[in-house]
Amino acid sequence: MRIARYALGSDVRYGLLEGDTLKRLAGSPYDGITPTGDSDPLDKARLLCPVEAPRIFGAGLNYVSHIKEGGNKTPEIPMLFMKPDTAAAGPNEPILYPLEAEHVDFEGELAVVIGKKARRVSKADALSVVLGYTCANDFSERAIQFKEMSIGCLLVGKAFDGFCPLGPVIATDLDPTDLLLEAFVNGERRQSINTSDLLFSCAELVSYLSQAITLRPGDVIITGTPAGVGPVKPGDTVDVSIEGIGTLTNPVAAEPATA
Repeated sequence: MRIARYALGSDVRYGLLEGDTLKRLAGSPYDGITPTGDSDPLDKARLLCPVEAPRIFGAGLNYVSHIKEGGNKTPEIPMLFMKPDTAAAGPNEPILYPLEAEHVDFEGELAVVIGKKARRVSKADALSVVLGYTCANDFSERAIQFKEMSIGCLLVGKAFDGFCPLGPVIATDLDPTDLLLEAFVNGERRQSINTSDLLFSCAELVSYLSQAITLRPGDVIITGTPAGVGPVKPGDTVDVSIEGIGTLTNPVAAEPATA
């Protein structure tokens, strides 16, 4: 199934995307997948961030290729950080290049969407609490990020409004250990890898986090980016495509100067 969150006029709905049709769901997908029997045409709808105001957990240095690319030491445990819910954005939303920014990178990633409350779930059972998977772009302002990391913290460089677009849909029934992930800037392919290259799998990340934190429906775990990340500037367009999910597209625009 491909679960969409979308706006039609002033109404926000969930639906199953099938071809050019959105088959409406009764309520939230976290309460069960229950079609109403009604449908909406995709061309009349606006796809939104598939998760409303999510808690976002991020994993750094989690692709073997990316670790080698940077000459970094392989982490012994997941290298984790968080983004605020205001970082979430949807398909086709412009991502604002911050006024303070010196160097902003795109990072194509696979995102895990939690579907059930979970605490101390085992690796073997971890994927049973997952609703599905979506595309993510972990935008990062490197000048700020590296200053933060030099003093042992990481927040603002990853946390600007809109710095974590998600979408276009949540896809269920995928094998997250064997998906092709690609990212493009202005149509030029910059990243291409199979998720089998992940250091810590989706199941390991879900289980590890749940030992300390009660995971909730709608939580999102962005699982890390492979080799090939690079800078973007206002006027660029970034596409993140993942097999079985689709393509998340976002333009980059300059943040307007404020009074």
